[in-house]
Amino acid sequence: MLLSNLDVLATAPGGVAKLRELILTLAVQGKLVPQDPADEPAGVLLQKIRAEKDRLIAEGRIKRDKPLAEIAEEEKPFELPQGWEWARLGAVVNASEAGWSPTCIGSPRRPGHWGVLKVSAVSWGRFDPTANKELPSELAPKPECEVKDGDFLLSRANTAELVARSVVVGVAEPQLMLSDKIIRLAVSSQMSRAFLNMVNNASYSRKHYAANASGTSSSMKNVSREVVLALPAPLPPLSEQSRIVTRVEALMRLCDALEAKGQLEATEHAQLVSTLLGTLTASATPEELADNWQRVAQHFDLLLDRPEAIDTLEQTLLQLAVRGLLVPQDPTDEPASALLQKIRAEKDRLIATGQIKRDKPLPPITDEEEPFELPVGWEWVRVGDVVELLNGYAFKSEWFKPAGVRLLRNVNISHGHVDWSAPVMLDAVAAQSYEQFALHVGNIVLSLDRPIISTGLKYAVIRESDLPCLLLQRVARLTASACLSPEFLQLWLQSDLFVGTIDPGRSNGVPHISTKQVAGLAFALPPLAEQSRIVTRVTALRRLCADLRQRLAERQSVQVRLADALVASVAR
Repeated sequence: MLLSNLDVLATAPGGVAKLRELILTLAVQGKLVPQDPADEPAGVLLQKIRAEKDRLIAEGRIKRDKPLAEIAEEEKPFELPQGWEWARLGAVVNASEAGWSPTCIGSPRRPGHWGVLKVSAVSWGRFDPTANKELPSELAPKPECEVKDGDFLLSRANTAELVARSVVVGVAEPQLMLSDKIIRLAVSSQMSRAFLNMVNNASYSRKHYAANASGTSSSMKNVSREVVLALPAPLPPLSEQSRIVTRVEALMRLCDALEAKGQLEATEHAQLVSTLLGTLTASATPEELADNWQRVAQHFDLLLDRPEAIDTLEQTLLQLAVRGLLVPQDPTDEPASALLQKIRAEKDRLIATGQIKRDKPLPPITDEEEPFELPVGWEWVRVGDVVELLNGYAFKSEWFKPAGVRLLRNVNISHGHVDWSAPVMLDAVAAQSYEQFALHVGNIVLSLDRPIISTGLKYAVIRESDLPCLLLQRVARLTASACLSPEFLQLWLQSDLFVGTIDPGRSNGVPHISTKQVAGLAFALPPLAEQSRIVTRVTALRRLCADLRQRLAERQSVQVRLADALVASVAR
């Protein structure tokens, strides 16, 4: 049943991880390989392990262990097959020890130097000898803490998810030592360390450690050696342990292949999406776009099967929108050049009457700055020709008050809206002196510090609920002129024509852009009426993208539930 449904598990979100967990669950429950009645039962195995311990104690090679409590029935999470036995982990471990905690150099050891393992060396299912810190030359190493071939290691301090995760070392690299956060268990020679490692990492064991871990931090937890040695462990006959290990290793290799295949498919899919949608943005005319769209649309069911592909489609639509390829041009629209003449005439009038100062003219757009050919009726301008940019005021932190008028900082700017979870305020009376920095409904604000983060551009549109508030330094207000729709300006800001063009330098070590940089960018200005049609079309297409995301999320939810149901039915 498991093998026949691998495709269900492999394609569900997190499915391969669930598959790995299921394999371990089946392994430690005795459901992965058939039992052989000829095998020596685990009860006899435990007697041999006890005899080995007593011999080592008598020879003075190990200390006498503390008696372990009997395993109560309520501690046994599942029924065992014939020939198996429950035993505490300590019953099959001859000794345990931790390493030491010297003050180390922060980088991995150099060749020929001693190193101390970090907990990450034993946290991820395979021993990672590169996760170490170099021991300073002035400190003498402790050879008794050196990692040896076949060591069974686990972390006693780690995150809640990873604490007490274990690994078995294969061939150990020399001059690597245990830290005090790593425990080494001397497993009986009568036991398979690989099988015991599966037991310790199985899901039922995670519940034991979660219930018994200590630590006040919600992230970092600790387990004592007593908690580790008290773990109830299902023990099969030694021969069956060997068969289980062989089977699990084969299935884990299959999981590795499925995971690699999924990663390869994800990379190949991203390349396919980029290539095919790239043909749309490479279109030079509406007619060429129509042809390319027709060809690409035939493959939408293949392309748009994951959230990141829909994100790419949405960015493609923005690219087409701000290049004038998303809606047809109307020859009756008043051209952008006429709008610009009107704005220039109005500016000249205000200058002549002394209402505003004469602005410094921006340099004309050069041919090299024009990334594409404009549709009829459009004009190339500088952003500063059609947008007024205002830097925020440098309000001093000692002026901040617990109540008053909020100050808009760059940390408050999210994607499209303001986040007031960390507000600072200025006294309401003092705020009246800075009215020129007051924001209003519909204002567009842009973070100048760290303007582009992994999730996108940090800009926002001011809402009624954001007011009153004042503009703080390192945030800019963008006010569109009469020839520019604020909604179209937002589309341009989100498009690659802005995000992919603006180049943040560094100010005090922080990525930063200036209003001068923004004002100097080339901007393709459509007729005002066409701007409205473009915004309407993009809004409609974005609703379709949102619908696609919702349907995809529902489909993935069904896949997850199906995978969970399959895991539950197989593990039952």
